[in-house]
Amino acid sequence: MSSSKKFNLEKSLADLEELVDELESGDLPLEKAMKKFEEGIKLTRGCQTALRDAEQKVEILLKSAGSEDLEEFEVDDD
Repeated sequence: MSSSKKFNLEKSLADLEELVDELESGDLPLEKAMKKFEEGIKLTRGCQTALRDAEQKVEILLKSAGSEDLEEFEVDDD
């Protein structure tokens, strides 16, 4: 992934889900499955990096706002 391209987390997650579905189907020849697996690893690393960067930005914003204590965030499971 080049630094000139902006990473699209949502698209990468969708692509990763598609890859997992293809691999779970068991219909791919071994060589093609290995290539898909490698592609999945690259997507996973990109997603991890994007999430880590976002987390760091949030921490910086919270510190600059003077809020050192984080509040628990509850998600409704509706």
